[in-house]
Parts: sequence; C-alpha cells; structure tokens
Amino acid sequence: MDDISGIWLPLITPFRDGALDEASLTRLAAHYLRQPIDGFILAATTGEGLVLDDDETARAVALVAAEVARRKPVFLGLCGSDTRKLVKRLTTTASWPVDGYLITCPYYSRPSQDGMFAHFSALSGATDRPILVYNIPYRTGVNLANDTLLRLAAQHANIVGVKDCCADAAQSADLLRRRQPGFSVLTGEDALFLGALAGGADGGILATAHVDPAAFAAVRTAILGGTLADARARWDRLVDLVRLLFAEPNPAPIKHCLWRQGLIASPELRLPMTGIGAALAERLDALLQARRAA
Repeated sequence: MDDISGIWLPLITPFRDGALDEASLTRLAAHYLRQPIDGFILAATTGEGLVLDDDETARAVALVAAEVARRKPVFLGLCGSDTRKLVKRLTTTASWPVDGYLITCPYYSRPSQDGMFAHFSALSGATDRPILVYNIPYRTGVNLANDTLLRLAAQHANIVGVKDCCADAAQSADLLRRRQPGFSVLTGEDALFLGALAGGADGGILATAHVDPAAFAAVRTAILGGTLADARARWDRLVDLVRLLFAEPNPAPIKHCLWRQGLIASPELRLPMTGIGAALAERLDALLQARRAA
C-alpha cells in the first residue's frame, strides 16, 4: 500500500443475544463502503477485539472482507505482551483476507525502548503485510519514543505508519517534523483531529466517524484545500458529537447511536463493557435528532 491516509474506521463489532450479529456487521460494512471512509480496522479497541474468540474474529474478517471486496483496505487489530504469541498470530492469520495490521504496543509489562524495538522487529519479520503501530501509553503503560518508532520504520519496510495516541502535543509535532517520506501518521485522538490535520497528520483512525463519516471527511478536505476557516467551522459542528461519544467508555455511546440509526439490531456489548446510562442516551438521542433536522 502506497498511501495510508484519510478517515479510517475502527469498526464496532455488533452482538445480539451474546453472539456475533452477522447481519448487522454485513449491513455496517455495506453502509460504510458507500461513505467517504478510506480504510477499515477490525477487532481493535472499538471493535471489542479483546472479547472476541478466534473463530468470531475470523468470521468477522471474512464477512467484512467479502462485502468490501478489496475496494478499500481492511486491517486487523492485534494486541498482546507476548511476542511469541503475536508472531504465531501473524502466522495463523496469513491466509486471512486482510491487507495489513494495526498492532498495539505491549501493555502492562512496560518493556524498555530496546524491548519494544525488538518486539516490533520480530513482528515485522513474521509478515510481509504493512503494519501500523498503535502507540497509546495511557492504555498500555508505556510510550514508544519517536526515536524508536523512526528507527523501526527505517529498518523495516513494512512498518509503514502509526496510530498516534501519545497524548503529548510536543511528541506528535516532533514526529510529524522528523518522519521519513511515506511514513503515515494517523491520529487516534478524535477530539484532536482538526489540530492533527493542521499540523500535517495524514488523517485519523476515528471511532466517532461511525456516526457521520462525511462530516469528518469534509474537515480533512477543507484542510487539504487550504481553507482553514472552513475546516474550523465544520469542526465546530462536530465538537459536541465527539464529546458526547466519549462521555462514557467507548464503544458504548457509538453502539447506542448506530442502534438508533437502524444500522445495528442491538447496542449490546460484552462484559466488562456495559451500556450507557439513561442521561447520556437522552442527550445523544436529542443530538442525533437535531443533526437530522439541520
């Protein structure tokens, strides 16, 4: 893949009565294929990948890949702190119809920079597919330094970009300044999307784009066209939506909205995730109604 940019969707995984809701998942894939979405991420954080078993993940990939039919790239989310297990996972998914991987930094064990370099080097050697590194220290407990990330990209051709959730504006700006040509930086901080684009990011992996993907794409189009004032005005109309969609743990508010929009049959989640409270549901319903009326 020569260009990883634009709006990438970390697709939710719909459930019904405790099982994977295949009809809703196929409907979602068909819906977003018609939207200005540039790529899909499956079984990642928003997709509740940690509570999917291997058979469910394989089935979800197969359903989405069949619907998308290579018209847009599909990446698989992976995470873990055992390098050997992840290498094996890359081997077992080699025949799956995915175009690449989004792989989270090792969590909980808090390895050193040398450890993370060796970890991602081993993963790079286990697949020919492109890898996006997911750096989110407030979940993993460890921050992948820019020096380490750029050394990985320089030495491994298939480490092609990063989902940047480092939550450090200076680190993000330094990465955008120093990255080599062809290395993609996609923000994963939905609320910082406008600022990331203005600073030179290539796009975003945005959970909140589930609700109105065209509006997020329009912000990026305005930035690319050099019309910052237009981008700001468009972003201002999205700020309340983004805030509410993260008012309770993701993806519960998003699933509620997709359910209300008729895109999924149920807002069901798997424990330990639970549905949103009545107060937030009321606010989201009112906001959705106002956006439909606008």
